[in-house]
Amino acid sequence: MEIQIEAAQKHQALSIARLIMVAMNYDCCRNFMGPDYTLNDFERVMTELVLSDKSQYSYRNTLVALDHNGGFSGMCVSYDGKSLHELRPAFVRAMKENFGRDFSNIPDETSEGELYIDSIAVPEMYRGKGVATDLLKAVFRKARSMGIPAVGLLVDKVNPNAEHLYLKLGFKHVNDAVWGGHEMRHLQYRF
Repeated sequence: MEIQIEAAQKHQALSIARLIMVAMNYDCCRNFMGPDYTLNDFERVMTELVLSDKSQYSYRNTLVALDHNGGFSGMCVSYDGKSLHELRPAFVRAMKENFGRDFSNIPDETSEGELYIDSIAVPEMYRGKGVATDLLKAVFRKARSMGIPAVGLLVDKVNPNAEHLYLKLGFKHVNDAVWGGHEMRHLQYRF
């Protein structure tokens, strides 16, 4: 399948937000918003964060995959790990203002020296066609161009298919973590 990888645009915010939620998985979304809200509420907040210039989920940190007809076939949000503490406050503030939940003490999932893949997802109809691999290779190029020696991500321990893809591409297990109430593996690809 022929796809084009390019920098995201603001008009793609809703599509990006929906795929971020897929990447998080809906249980993590529910963990962040609590029982009194719906996934539609979380989608609205995530869309606002994607539209923000200063958020870890910003469209400015996102690469999108488009098929030959311009169809939205995937996205990957990544940023320099040393910027986490500048970018995360928007998410913490949004959770507090919209859902009354305080995540100001959430553990760091990345750090300096790593281009962190916060979210990567492909709509179901495009899965198994190499879109995620193409997005990951684009992130590798991005990391090299920024002079960052590693690309890292967290993968849910209950998602062996995603973990298999990452390991096949050369990622290595670094440590275990908990994020969004889920046990995760921190994987890293080093140059």
